[in-house]
Amino acid sequence: KYEKPDGSPVFIAFRSSTKKSVQYDDVPEYRDRLSLSENYTLSISNARISDEKRFVCMLVTEDNVFEAPTIVKVFKQPSKPEIVSQAPFLETEQLKKLGDCISKDSYPDGNITWYRNGKVLQPLEGVVVLIFKKQMDPVTQLYTMTSSLEYKATKADIQMPFTCSVTYYGPSGQKTLQSEQAIFDIYYPTEQVTIQVLPSKNAIKEGDNITLKCLGNGNPPPEEFLFYLPGQPEGIRSSNTYTLTDVRRNATGDYRCSLIDKKSMIASTAITVHYLDLSLNPSGEVTKQIGDALPVSCTISASRNATVVWMKDNIRLRSSPSFSSLHYQDAGNYVCETALQDVEGLKKRESLTLIVEGKPQIKMTKKTDPSGLSKTIICHVEGFPKPAIQWTITGSGSVINQTEESPYINGRYYSKIIISPEENVTLTCTAENQLERTVNSLNVSAISIPEHDEADEISDENREKVNDQAKLIVGIVVGLLLAALVAGVVYWLYMKKSKTASKHVNKDLGNLEENKKLEENNHKTEA
Repeated sequence: KYEKPDGSPVFIAFRSSTKKSVQYDDVPEYRDRLSLSENYTLSISNARISDEKRFVCMLVTEDNVFEAPTIVKVFKQPSKPEIVSQAPFLETEQLKKLGDCISKDSYPDGNITWYRNGKVLQPLEGVVVLIFKKQMDPVTQLYTMTSSLEYKATKADIQMPFTCSVTYYGPSGQKTLQSEQAIFDIYYPTEQVTIQVLPSKNAIKEGDNITLKCLGNGNPPPEEFLFYLPGQPEGIRSSNTYTLTDVRRNATGDYRCSLIDKKSMIASTAITVHYLDLSLNPSGEVTKQIGDALPVSCTISASRNATVVWMKDNIRLRSSPSFSSLHYQDAGNYVCETALQDVEGLKKRESLTLIVEGKPQIKMTKKTDPSGLSKTIICHVEGFPKPAIQWTITGSGSVINQTEESPYINGRYYSKIIISPEENVTLTCTAENQLERTVNSLNVSAISIPEHDEADEISDENREKVNDQAKLIVGIVVGLLLAALVAGVVYWLYMKKSKTASKHVNKDLGNLEENKKLEENNHKTEA
């Protein structure tokens, strides 16, 4: 039997020691749930909360009735606790509901505990507020426990895990179930503003686009700012970026940005827009006459030190060109190129195409072949544009076409003919360009008549070699003269020293002779 709360008995099962049969009373709540074994063990299947009561085993004999009671306790493990109704974010310095920790279907009821980073959260006025409640299902008689947490967050709570646990009782004692972690986004106000320049402010040049980016260290970061441009007291409201296009050098200055609702929180940066100006004078195509002077200047104006390189016909020059007296070899394409150090892409260049013109100049030379069978006549021509050369024989007027010409280099070249004249002739060399026509003649004796050869024209390259050889010879001569001078000085010093020594020797010898004469006189006197 079991006892009702008021103490009245309810019989549920009977078994006789003499009969094998078992009798079950018609008790609805235990219908089909009871089993009484031969050793008088009562089993209840599908335990319910309502089974928690006082059961009594009665032994009935002819003489007496014996009773042995027991109290049955029923336990139900709750569900794993969950943090529900989680706040999308927490704000610093504001008490806000973080969430609810809920655990269902427990018997008996349990307790819920909150944790921050594994440490128990204790109630603290204005910082940690815990509200606990439990509900029992009238049908199942199981409990649902709920604990709400209100929490004032700080920046230290960024990425901090929050958990909760339920503590309940089972047949073996107290047990605990832990929830999953919950991490909350912590909102906090901006405390500092910074400004960035894109691209890097060390490499901004005229024509670039500049993007100013303003950042606040709050969460969430501010979405709008005020941007202050150089010389403009009023800020420009914009998102966290502000772009200036095609900047010029006058955009150099201090740029600032601030919060819209807190203008005192401001950041600034200095920007230099680099520039590079180049002026070449003269420039373009310039035509000058040989021997003229031509000053050339390449003027640079830049925001910082710039490198300057001169090129002539794609070959780098050691220094800037300057012409006090132009030569044909000075003609060419000159380029003045400058670049700003550490500023990529900032380069300027100007070019000068120099043309050196000159009227044709002629010099004729002749040379007899060592065999004596022919003579070589050369017409050396100088001028620009390139003069055309024509050979004629004076008198007959016939033109000589079988000639040999050298390459035209630096305004010079020559035309050469080889003849074997049987009689004296006069050869005429005519050189003509757009500026003038020049004529020169040379008398050539017959091959049978010996004559003095004229020296060939020395080329620029050979002239330089001759000059180098002359310098070498002068250097050797000067060296020999210096050596002779040094030898002469040494010899003079040696002779001077020798004469002095000779005088001392003669003086000593004279003294010896005088002493001998005195001794002889003394001997004579004594005798």
